[in-house]
Amino acid sequence: MAALTGGLLAAPLAAEAQQSRKVPRIGLLDYANFWAPLLEKLAELGYVEGQTIIFEYRGSEGQAERIAGLARDLVQRRVDLIVTYGTPVTEAAKAATTTIPIVMVGIGDAVRTGLVTSLGHPGGNVTGNSILGPDIGAKRLQLLREALPSVARVAFLWNPQNASNVVQLENVQQAARELRLTLLSVPVHDPHELDDTLATMLKGRPHALMMTGDAVQQFFIGQIVQFAAAQRLPTVFQVRENVTAGGLMSYGPSLPDLFRRAAAYVDRILKGARAADLPIEQPTKFELVINLKTAKALGLTIPPSLLARADQVIE
Repeated sequence: MAALTGGLLAAPLAAEAQQSRKVPRIGLLDYANFWAPLLEKLAELGYVEGQTIIFEYRGSEGQAERIAGLARDLVQRRVDLIVTYGTPVTEAAKAATTTIPIVMVGIGDAVRTGLVTSLGHPGGNVTGNSILGPDIGAKRLQLLREALPSVARVAFLWNPQNASNVVQLENVQQAARELRLTLLSVPVHDPHELDDTLATMLKGRPHALMMTGDAVQQFFIGQIVQFAAAQRLPTVFQVRENVTAGGLMSYGPSLPDLFRRAAAYVDRILKGARAADLPIEQPTKFELVINLKTAKALGLTIPPSLLARADQVIE
């Protein structure tokens, strides 16, 4: 009877212990389009949403001025970790807390922007991965020149409030000089100014449009792609999803893959690792994607040698 009584008591005690165990809360700050790969990878690692992990979503809807407040709200909610995409969002999270771990996804130059002290040993509460490799901006211009040998003037759409974009602009300007191209700087950070900015850009008579993967601008990528199509303006992007949306070509690492990789950082931190000790992961594989349907609509013939090197050709 004593053994039976002990068994009966053990079951509710075990259940009570399970219920009292703290379920980690993860703040997902701002970028909605690619949370799915992160969540899928965490599920593969054994996390069950609502049972062994809880997510707090905060989105700015493309309104950059809201990001700082959203970051502070997550801190007030006492989340155990915050995941961010892009430099401005990561800066907002870092400004909101120096103790809650932050896993950043798709950052440009994390050192030059001051997010971490070094790639190998970030220090502080921020770690994650980068979307930029060596001279990637120059490589995009080279690919554009190969696709359009007659190109002479390229408009570059970037966000002046994104510190990584500022660094990228410098790199692209240097590459343009080396390729003897005229680079038209097109800064825009306010979505309400996008229409006027694009209209003003046309006065420089660009032959092509190049842009970054800035999160705010990505929120309005459909509008940008439609504008380029209406103006018969070839485009080169950082993110392949912009090409599937109708852009001409892209060159860069897979953004969904970067979000999946970030899940491993989340897992390690939840299991006790310190963000300060986890090196920043840099991309090693870059994909060239070309949209032949868009090329045909623009009356362009992409050289066979370039098509042969593409990782994906959309027809």
